Parts: sequence; structure tokens; C-alpha cells
Amino acid sequence: MGRAFEFRKARKLKRWGNMSRTFTRIGKEITIAAKAGGGDPDNNPRLRVLMQNAKAANMPKENVERAIKKATEKDAGDYKEIVYEGYAPHGVAIVVETATDNNQRTVANVRSYFNKFGGSLGTSGSLSFLFDHKSVFHIKPKEGVELEELELELIDFGVDDLEAEEEEWIAYGPFDQFAALQKYFEEGGYEITSAEFERIPTDYKEVTEEQRAAIEKLLEKFEDDEDVQNVYHNMKEPVEE
Repeated sequence: MGRAFEFRKARKLKRWGNMSRTFTRIGKEITIAAKAGGGDPDNNPRLRVLMQNAKAANMPKENVERAIKKATEKDAGDYKEIVYEGYAPHGVAIVVETATDNNQRTVANVRSYFNKFGGSLGTSGSLSFLFDHKSVFHIKPKEGVELEELELELIDFGVDDLEAEEEEWIAYGPFDQFAALQKYFEEGGYEITSAEFERIPTDYKEVTEEQRAAIEKLLEKFEDDEDVQNVYHNMKEPVEE
């Protein structure tokens, strides 16, 4: 629970802080899913859950429809999902997930951001040991089912963390069990409010306030890039007084 809670606290405020960026990110994911599996959510589980994510983010319906339509347009960009890894100053690990139709532009930008702020771009897979790649499902509690009961059911799917937060339950499972977990929840009558992949640090790096301020500038640069979908880091959040 500790690592997942720390991670969620770090990302919760940023996640929906910039609605236009959020809509762009989800829109690209929808386009990629629709291109890969078709535009009918009934026959495309990945698209179906992404539409739930869009709903949870209050993304307008017309934006969703436009993203699906874009997947079938002849002049639509062919997005490729590419992951970059590197270090910020002071040994903080950073993983940058991108969706781009121009890899040369994206890698040049990512490298320039690292260099400008005193970091370094690493090789693919070099930081995988510092993050657990997880399938994360937010579901509505089901009447007549206790949290502990569901936790036992999900052991077979490798779920190692199930938490109650406000009016939803959050399940953390292996990356490769996403489809199986989605099927289990849907067939079991659970309402999935959102579901996504997350990279949760296996350990956190302590930094000073001055160091944090410098690293935040680099993170903001990544967040502002339209090719960037998600940015993960292992910088420990400050303790709230």
C-alpha cells in the first residue's frame, strides 16, 4: 500500500490539472486503440475502457467521436508509442511515454530537455528495474461484495494491492493481466470508472527543496510537449506538515 499511495498522491493533482492536455492524451490513446481494434467499443475492449476514462475526465463526447473517426481517416498520422528513459539531476529516474507520428522530432525534443536541465537520456530498458509496470483499475464497489472478498478473487490475476478510496476501489495488477482483469470486472458486473497502465517506483529518491524545484522544471517541460503522454519519476514527495 505504501508505494501505491505515495505514487497516487504524487500524480493525483497533476493528472487532471490541465484539462486540454488530458483530453489530448486520452484522444491519442483512443485513436491508437480504434486503429488497432476498430471503432466499435462493443467489439474493442481497449477502446471501451478508454471511453470510460474519457467520461471520468469529463471529456466532451464530440472529442471522443472525433478521436475515433481520426483512426479511419486516410491522412491521419500513424502514431507510434515509444518510451524514453533517463536521469534528471541528482539521480532522479524519469520514464517518458510518448505517442508520436514523427519519432525523429520526439527523440530530439526529449534529448534536448534532458540536456538543457542537466539530465541525461539513457537506453531503452535501462530503468525498468526502478518501476513496476501495473494495470490499474478504478471500480465502483459492488453491492453485497466486501473488499476483502474481492481481494481473494483477484489473487489469481496477480493483483497485489486493492485499496478503498472515497467512493471507489483501486486494484493494482500486473501489466500483462490488463485484458483478463477488464474481462473479470465487466463480466462480474463491476462498473469500471477508469483503467490505465501506470509505472510505480520501486523506491523513492530523497531530494532537497532546491533540487526539487530544478527537477520540476524538467518535468514541466516534458508535460508541455504534445508528443508526451505520461511522465513518471521516483522523486519522493515532500512530507505535508
